[in-house]
Amino acid sequence: MTRILAVLLAIGATLSAAELKVLTIGAINPGFRTIADQYGRETGNTVTMQADTAPGLSRRIAAGEAADLLIAPGNVIDEAAKQGKAIASTKTAVARVGIGVEVRAGASVPNVASVDALREALLNADFIIYNQGSSGLYMEKLFEQMGIAARIQAKTVRFANAAQVADRVMADTGNEIGFGPLPEILSSDPKRLHLAGPLPSGIQHYTDYDGAVMSSGHSDLAQRFLRYLTSPAARQMFAAAGVD
Repeated sequence: MTRILAVLLAIGATLSAAELKVLTIGAINPGFRTIADQYGRETGNTVTMQADTAPGLSRRIAAGEAADLLIAPGNVIDEAAKQGKAIASTKTAVARVGIGVEVRAGASVPNVASVDALREALLNADFIIYNQGSSGLYMEKLFEQMGIAARIQAKTVRFANAAQVADRVMADTGNEIGFGPLPEILSSDPKRLHLAGPLPSGIQHYTDYDGAVMSSGHSDLAQRFLRYLTSPAARQMFAAAGVD
């Protein structure tokens, strides 16, 4: 009888398990994967992730891609809500991510502890690599504010996302400097990529990411997972991956 009950309970758990699809920003992926795996172990539900940059998520949503939950900068969620594709009332702060400076492991590590030191490192670099996502858009404006945009333009290389930036920097044989979300740098292979440091405090930039339930998805399940994402346990897992 006990064995039969155990089998029935296992069958019931399998039947009640669900799949949650999340459109998420790539910058928080290192911590998010850990949280999603833990959530799956605790609930039996499966979380599948489609990660992209903020512009990429906007394009996916506009093209009609369906999901249960969206995690993105607030303006992306606001636009999705205007399109009727996200529920504005569920918008919840999830995380924020700073920007780091990366170089190939084994390369000379530039001094990036101050704005003046970073400026000197950029002017001396062979190439400067950054993405077309949220962090890259900020870097573009920062170079203008630092008064060096015109001087470094010829040696600036842009890629679609942070992973491609890291790949380029890791393949470098010269003196290249890359910029990307801190969690993605920290989660890369330390034998190939080195964190020179975060941006100096005076110019550090944090991108805030919110979550919102999407109109076409499983709203109850998405809301439960969104609450899980903001729990103390989840915040600890985010912090361990470099996500604030």
